[in-house]
Amino acid sequence: MTRILVTGAAGGIGQALLSEIPAGHEVLATDIRRPANLPAGAEYRSLDVRGDDPHRVIGDWRPEVVVHLASIVTPQKGSTRSFEFSVDVAGSGRVLDACVAHGVRRIVVTSSGAAYGYHGDNPVPLRETDALRGNEEFAYAFHKRLVEEMLADARRDHPQLEQVVLRVGTVLGEGIANQITALFHRDPLLGIRGSDSPFVFIWTKDLARILLRAATDGPPGIFNVAGDGTLGTRELAAALGKRVRWLPPSLLALALGIARPLGLSRYGPEQVRFLQYRPVLDNTRLKTEFGYVPEKSSAEVFELWRRSVGL
Repeated sequence: MTRILVTGAAGGIGQALLSEIPAGHEVLATDIRRPANLPAGAEYRSLDVRGDDPHRVIGDWRPEVVVHLASIVTPQKGSTRSFEFSVDVAGSGRVLDACVAHGVRRIVVTSSGAAYGYHGDNPVPLRETDALRGNEEFAYAFHKRLVEEMLADARRDHPQLEQVVLRVGTVLGEGIANQITALFHRDPLLGIRGSDSPFVFIWTKDLARILLRAATDGPPGIFNVAGDGTLGTRELAAALGKRVRWLPPSLLALALGIARPLGLSRYGPEQVRFLQYRPVLDNTRLKTEFGYVPEKSSAEVFELWRRSVGL
């Protein structure tokens, strides 16, 4: 039996994790709103990572393990970078500090493959020992990089707190919607000339099971999380039965540079790198050291998602 506190429990991944935790564990689901589906036996408490809640709730409930999922993956319209920083970076810092202060044994953190950054000279595939260079122009990638730097400092200064850091690829499953799935709804698909933009996917249920193992009997460490294989733009288009509009990167950057100031796009020229240099994650360590082999490959996950949204 493990006493597990989950932050961000009302989100899609939090809900998937709660549904996988078997009876016998003590579970506290926390978020700024109550999860839509709270399993029998689980408790709920309101927790906003931007304030004193992490110290108050963690100090009162005394979990053995904290699974930290609270993060801004797809910003709402009107969101600001300062707000996203307050949740992703400052909030993660408060959760980490509370874990140290109140004797938590292990923290499990969902980082991202985006922490490696979108760079033309990234190794293919990326391994856990490769440099984290989350681009400053991409809030999510840069914030994940900053959080991982905090975690590295904590491993040095507070070795008694075990860490499981999961660098997650693109999560797909029934009902998942984010800025990447929005790309797949376009017709034709957008392609960057000279780059096939390979994507790696992880099934929602695989990620939930990985999180459960991380919170219970899995080893500490840093692990890339992705299904086997990749799907490039051509393969995605074929699966969707769509054409691809291939654009030179310079032309797309120019168009976005004009469109964003006019309010015609929420994205700017930096988005070209996001499409051009997708991080391809090596999942060898996940399978051999962590001991979990994803049930679905990237191609199988995409097909499941495609059918679920009727594309």
